[in-house]
Formats: sequence, C-alpha cells, structure tokens
Amino acid sequence: MNISDKTIDLSISNYGTTRNRHYDIALLPWGATEPHNLHLPYLTDAILSHDIAVDAAAKAREKFGLEAMVLPAIPLGAQNPGQRELPFCIHYRYDTQRAVLTDIASSLQHQGIRRLLIINGHGGNSFKNMIRDLAVDMPDMLIATGEWFKAAPAKEYFDNPGDHADELETSVMMHYHPELVNLSEAGPGGNGGFAGEALSRGVAWVPRNWARISSDTGIGNPALATTEKGARFANACADAFAQVIADLCAPDLYR
Repeated sequence: MNISDKTIDLSISNYGTTRNRHYDIALLPWGATEPHNLHLPYLTDAILSHDIAVDAAAKAREKFGLEAMVLPAIPLGAQNPGQRELPFCIHYRYDTQRAVLTDIASSLQHQGIRRLLIINGHGGNSFKNMIRDLAVDMPDMLIATGEWFKAAPAKEYFDNPGDHADELETSVMMHYHPELVNLSEAGPGGNGGFAGEALSRGVAWVPRNWARISSDTGIGNPALATTEKGARFANACADAFAQVIADLCAPDLYR
C-alpha cells in the first residue's frame, strides 16, 4: 500500500490539509542512525518504521474508519559497545530519548490528541519505563509501543532471519525502496552469539559488543532477501499495527 497521502503522513503534509481534520491517534516511527551491513542505509530503522506506520494508518482508515497521522521518523537510537566506534553511528542516551518523547507527547496532549503509538524499528530502543513515567505525568494520555519487525512471525516468511540488516530487513527495504539496496555489496553478516550457554539462552542480558560478533555490522545473512518476501511480511506487520490502532482507539481498553 504505502500510499502518498498528505492526510496520514506528516512528512509530506501541510497545515491546509490537517487543520480541519479530526485525528484519533498519532503514530511515531522511531529508529536509529547506524550502519546496516554494507548494503543498506544508515537510516534503515527510521525508514522502515515510517513506511510500516504509513501502511498501518491507511489500513486503519480502510478497515476501521479511524484517522491516524504518522509523525516524522525519529532517528535517535541507543547503540551497543562496538558500534559507537563506527563512522557516523550515533548513540542517543536514555535521557535524550525520554526528553524527545516527553516533548512530543506533551505537544500532542496540548492539541487534544490523547493516543500515541510508537512504532519502533531499532532493537536497542526501549520505551517502557519512559511510558510508565509519562503515565504518571500525563494520566489522560495513552501511549503504546511495539516493534514492527515482531508484529508477524518472521520464520513463517523468511528462510533464515537474523536480527540486523538480515534477510528480513533487506527484503522489506527491497519492497519499499529497492533503489536504496545494493545487495551485491552485502557482507555475510555475523552470528550475534555469546560463548556462554546461559547468556545465549537469555537468562541474563548484557549488551553485545558489535565489533566481536560481526565484521560488516550485519547479524544474519541477507543473501536470500527478495522483494516478494518483503512485501508479504510488511503487509502482515501493517495489518497487525492497524489492529493495534483499533484496539487503542476502542471506547474501552479493557474487558
């Protein structure tokens, strides 16, 4: 879908379009600024979260009659050790991200928009504690967050999905922006694993040192990526987020 519609995409919209329209919810794509193997743009996480959000907004209107506005994507991502040393990989602290989210939520609240959905495209970002704090400061503001790449089961759409610049991300980027993908230049991707069994199982968490797990910054091999896989997966994820929009805008959030 991914239509160019000024009524749902603020990056191309204007005040003449929005000033007399009612919006039920705002969607906030959030990504990062970081290398994505050797073949995808630094802003991949921001680009894809934006495009999924636009499709979800269009589907929410079509299926549920709800009006959503997609805000400009935020490219402010938290980075692991081993990434900050890479050229133009920018680490944004928790406090910076919290301040940005607080200002966005406060502005929307002041304008009468009471629902905000963060569509996250970067695994290093975590918004739950921020949202809990904002629920104290803005009790009439409902804020939700979800990672678009987990909205559908990746293993049902891809042969060997990884978790960074892999078959999944590359396929979805090929679907939306084939002109930004240079698959012939891609590296094989790293394995992303720990040596220890407990850490590998996730019994405890520690940030991975990116320089130790990948020589090209990718985690997962993008070689099997195709436009068709990306289209199917993006459509399923947008469907899932359209349903989230409907759930958040329902008269009663609870049973």
